[in-house]
Amino acid sequence: QVPLVESGGGLVQAGGSLRLSCVASGFTLSSYGMGWFRQAPGKEREFVAADNWSGVSIRYADVVKGRFTISRDNAKNTVYLQMNSLKPEDTAVYYCAAAWRVVEPTTLPNQYMYWGQGTQVTVSS
Repeated sequence: QVPLVESGGGLVQAGGSLRLSCVASGFTLSSYGMGWFRQAPGKEREFVAADNWSGVSIRYADVVKGRFTISRDNAKNTVYLQMNSLKPEDTAVYYCAAAWRVVEPTTLPNQYMYWGQGTQVTVSS
């Protein structure tokens, strides 16, 4: 059973929007801080956004601040990434991940114990 499944990726023109979803299976999101990362071809995986286990504290990468919003619905065991004003440089595979009981949002991949398989986001110019 895959613990996290992302959806919502696709092809969009620059300036457009997408909302990614990440559904957790086999564990309860309310005990985990959730993060979004992305990896473009030929580049390392990079941090995008994260919250802490309570969902109150949130952190964004500078390159997405003001354009992307992370949110969660614990009743649906789902975390979202709303992406607005998309740019071609946002093109990447986007991954969600879960970190056990982190007090503050973490940008470090090695602190996340569950990962999804990723969803492709392509932004055309």
